[in-house]
This record gives sequence, C-alpha cells and structure tokens, in this order.
Amino acid sequence: MAQRFLSSAFMLTVSLSCTYLCYSIIFGRTSVISGRAYEGSRCPPSPNAAGKKLLAQSEHCARLRGVHATSAAEAQPGIVGSPPPSTRWVKNSSSTQRYGNKKLPSVLIVGVKKGGTRAVLEFIRIHPDVRALGTEPHFFDRNYDRGLGWYRGLMPRTLEGQITLEKTPSYFVTREAPRRISSMSQQIKLIVVVRNPVTRAISDYTQTLSKKPDIPTFEELAFKNRSLGVVDTSWNAIRIGMYILHLENWLRYFRLSQMHFVSGERLITDPAGEMGRIQDFLGLKRIISDKHFYFNRTKGFPCLKKPESSGQPRCLGKSKGRTHVQIEREVIEQLQEFYRPFNVKFFETVGQDFKWD
Repeated sequence: MAQRFLSSAFMLTVSLSCTYLCYSIIFGRTSVISGRAYEGSRCPPSPNAAGKKLLAQSEHCARLRGVHATSAAEAQPGIVGSPPPSTRWVKNSSSTQRYGNKKLPSVLIVGVKKGGTRAVLEFIRIHPDVRALGTEPHFFDRNYDRGLGWYRGLMPRTLEGQITLEKTPSYFVTREAPRRISSMSQQIKLIVVVRNPVTRAISDYTQTLSKKPDIPTFEELAFKNRSLGVVDTSWNAIRIGMYILHLENWLRYFRLSQMHFVSGERLITDPAGEMGRIQDFLGLKRIISDKHFYFNRTKGFPCLKKPESSGQPRCLGKSKGRTHVQIEREVIEQLQEFYRPFNVKFFETVGQDFKWD
C-alpha cells in the first residue's frame, strides 16, 4: 500500500516538472520575441535622412528589423510572401544612404536674364547625374549676409558623383558676385546663356510691361536722344546686353576655361546640340539628346517630350515664349549699331561668333 502511494507521488512530481519546463520554454521564447519587437518599435519606421545624428541609430534599427523579421518568420511559419531576412537587411541598410548630402554647388548658371537660363536648367535636370535647385536663391547678390550654411541648406541632396547646380541670372551683372563666388570655390564651373542683346532687351521690356502696363514706351527708355541715336546705358535692359563689360569683371577671378557660353538662339533651333556641349563641359556622359525634345509651334520653343510615366509633355511656363512688343525697324537698327563694337569684342574674347548681325 505504502509502496503504491510512493509510486503515484513520484509520477505526479515528474508530470508537474515536465509541465513547468514546457511552460518556461514557451513563455521564455515569447518574451524574447516580444522584447525584440519592442526594440524595433522604439526605432523610427524609416531612416531620417535630414538628421546626421540619426544615421548610426538608423543602422542599428535596420539590424534589429532584420533580426525581428527572422524571429517572426520562425515563430509564424504560415506567413507567405515575406522576403528573406537577408534581403530585408540589404534594403534597410542601403536606405540610410539613398538620400545623399547637401553640398555647395559645383556649377552655377550665372546669366543672362531673358537669355534662356530657365530652359537650360529644366533641360539639364533630365540628366541623372545632376541635381538642381528649382528656384533662384540670389545668394551672391541679395542674400550673401545669410552665410554659406544658409546657402548650403537650400541645395538638393546629392549622392556620390552627382553635380549640385543652381541658377540665378542676375549674378552675371552683379559686380560683387565673381569675387564672392571665387571665395566659395575657385574651381567652380560657370554657365552663361547669351542672346542677341537687342532681342534680349525687347524680351526684358515685354516681361516688365506685362507686370507694369503704365511704364514708358521701349523707345523712350532705350534712348536719351532718339534723333541723335544716343542710347541710355543706365537702363538695365540695355546694360545687361553689354556682355563684354560684365565678362571682364568675371575674368579677374576665373579662367575662361571655367566658363561655358550657350547660344540662346541655338538653344531654340538645336536644343540637343547645345545640351550636348553643356554635358561635355560638365564632364557628363551625353544622355540628353534629340529624343528628349520636340518643337512646340504655339510657343515657338522646344519642349521636353513626355516621359513614359507621365501623360503630359513638359513645356516652360506661360511667361516663356510670349509674343514680344512690336518695335520699329529703325529703332532695332540703331540698337544693333550701338551693340556692334561690344559684340565684336565679346566674340573675340570667348572665341565664338554668335552671328547677331
């Protein structure tokens, strides 16, 4: 009787011990998985590219996500369609670097107003190795006192090997701009889009007239004495077109080889050719070509063909390609005569004849 009692007690003890051991294993494993899930929940769902201090934390979180994904897959073998843990780790670790860094520009489109700078900016942005600021920051003429830190903060993020570029056409005629740009970088590349100075002045006036319809006529602003043909060089629309005067200031700080001059006229008739030369100047592979353009007869200007992912082609805004104010032929001839000596010296200096006569 006693022996039977002891045997039953022994079997009960063994059974309880096994039950306790099983519960310990189950709950212990659940705690580990929950703990890892909790660690993952404390991490941001994706790396914050705007904060450099979070890069190390992002890498740590990526590792935790990889571990958690493995544990979850083991704990729930019924889940279908999840990528392998190794694939998740590669995806998460690479995402910490895909946004790049903000850098000071290595290329500037510095001029000229109403020459075709917006077209060059929009066309060059097609290139995968170029990241460009869409707005004009006016740092080297109006906002210089804000400092380079502020300027850098405006720039788009670039990856290794990509070019940072910005456009502000008023730089070319701002006397302090070359010195200020040189103090930032003496190796920077400069793009100048030029156009027949008479046509450019008329386009400039047309734009101003659309905003201020009460201004004097073009002839009144362009001449001090119309009968004597005395041109008013204090009027900005006239002065901008005296390209050689502004170029001489730039050549005090930069080599001519650092500057590339784009023909505003050829940019309309042969955009692929002009963009090819720009790509060569920037040391880029020629990717932008004829296949990217078509001529919009309504605007009288080339537009970008629509990408496969878009339903609409990309043309410049309504302010581009507007019809110019009609100017008397005699006025145009007087201005052409005025600009001729400036043009000749400009052609000789840059080694290129733009054929504006």
